[in-house]
Amino acid sequence: AASKWVRLNVGGTYFVSTRQTLCREPKSFLCRLCCQDGPELGSDKDETGAYLIDRDPTYFGPILNYLRHGKLIINKELAEEGVLEEAEFYNIASLVRLVKERIRDNENRTSQGPVKHVYRVLQCQEEELTQMVSTMSDGWKFEQLISIGSSYNYGNEDQAEFLCVVSRELNNSTNGIVKEPSEKAKV
Repeated sequence: AASKWVRLNVGGTYFVSTRQTLCREPKSFLCRLCCQDGPELGSDKDETGAYLIDRDPTYFGPILNYLRHGKLIINKELAEEGVLEEAEFYNIASLVRLVKERIRDNENRTSQGPVKHVYRVLQCQEEELTQMVSTMSDGWKFEQLISIGSSYNYGNEDQAEFLCVVSRELNNSTNGIVKEPSEKAKV
């Protein structure tokens, strides 16, 4: 009976895994190499009995870990494009999709540029403060409240005055068109 464990020599670096792990993707190169009855792919073995695979071992780690636990984990120093290249070589379709999604998400995030904010400073009296903060909408968020310390007589009551700083993300553009805040936001 074939051993449960498989030794791989990927570009001079040794990896050990189980046949079960390597066969998670039945149509993959790794499954065809060592998991089927009478391997479909002929491959040389080195003097230790490890399958020889002429690929970059740096990018094999994320491939093997994906087969082990089904999650895409890429160290920050590795290029996602390199992992994609290896996933395509090893014919692991589900991983190819995941890496392409991640690359696309990262491109979308960087193409949007840094998030910009619009800030407004509103002056209000103490009695208006609760209503103003509770009715903020259109993406406006409360940032800071500053008591300007002056009290003035408003009828027979003393009222404290505040500056309220609010902000919202500025949606730069959609297809190059700058979005204006709604009329409600302008008020």
